[in-house]
Amino acid sequence: MISGFATSDGTKNFSEKFLTENYNQFQNLHLSNVGIGTYLGEPDSQTDVMVKDAVKKSIMSGINVIDTAINYRAQKSERSIGQALSELISENSIDRNELFICTKNGYVTNDGDIKEDFMQYIMRELGKPGIVKEGDISSGYHCMTIPYLQDQLERSLKNLNLECIDLMYLHNAVEGHPEMSKTQFLENLKKVFEFYESKRKEGKIRFYGMATWECFRANSDNAMFLSLEDVVKLAQDVGGSDHGFRFIQLPFNLHFDQAMLLQNQKVNGSQKSILESALELGVGVFTSVPLMQGRLLEWAKSKPLFSNSSPSVGLLQFIRSTPGVLAPLIGQKSNNHVDENLEVMKITSMKKPEYDEFVKKLVS
Repeated sequence: MISGFATSDGTKNFSEKFLTENYNQFQNLHLSNVGIGTYLGEPDSQTDVMVKDAVKKSIMSGINVIDTAINYRAQKSERSIGQALSELISENSIDRNELFICTKNGYVTNDGDIKEDFMQYIMRELGKPGIVKEGDISSGYHCMTIPYLQDQLERSLKNLNLECIDLMYLHNAVEGHPEMSKTQFLENLKKVFEFYESKRKEGKIRFYGMATWECFRANSDNAMFLSLEDVVKLAQDVGGSDHGFRFIQLPFNLHFDQAMLLQNQKVNGSQKSILESALELGVGVFTSVPLMQGRLLEWAKSKPLFSNSSPSVGLLQFIRSTPGVLAPLIGQKSNNHVDENLEVMKITSMKKPEYDEFVKKLVS
């Protein structure tokens, strides 16, 4: 198992090997303003190698934020990352303290390395040992009970070959429990935060957060809506001022623009967007689906605004330059996509005047 975690000195040293302007300082860490995501791909050995190589190439190109989830490719994305980290460290190419490794738990998943029916696997691995009981798993195949999250954390540590995970997200919890009342959800969320705080004390995680799809972007009258201010207060009640709830993840791109434009949140009595709210509350925001899984690339090709760069670089440049965004997480596996996307790390993000002009042209 690889010991250690991302540190201030380690991430600073990493940033100094590249364009230091491309790193945001948050929680005393220097985090690249583009991260790599590992969601897509078949759970097969060929994709294992592609993901491993893409992670290695991304790190050696200046990215030190790596994002995954235990259910991505049925646990195999975590294992590909673990293999990439082990190889880079054994080659003396990087140190563990230079990298910020994030994963997510909550969704019920099988194991891509075990050829077994999904429900047979769930019953054998989780049902028979009593890790999950009848009623624990939602209609959306989500579970946020403490025995389940404990089991999944241990599996993630083993998959990643790490003694400590820098950031553990609760994965799409509101979205995964559509039948649960908001009162019950917040009671369960408090128990989850208590669990995460105990794991911080054990040194198994450094921070925790919520990776979401809809809840922080929904209108306040939507059943899916969640108040970030309420969640932060819950974390403060559980962990005090030094609580570990410091990050959220949500979709943001030129189609999913609610994070910037929708003032659905309230902080200290004032209506704000989720990005503005996160800034005020001291919560870092990583964003998902920057290219809408490639669907925005064709659209961007036809826009003069993106004519000075490749569509992927132009789209990533917009997102990472948006106030309140720590980094977009770009999913990439093929060598060509990695090369194309990582051109963005050779230039710096837009300063405010340039960004404001870009947005003005975007909406005109």
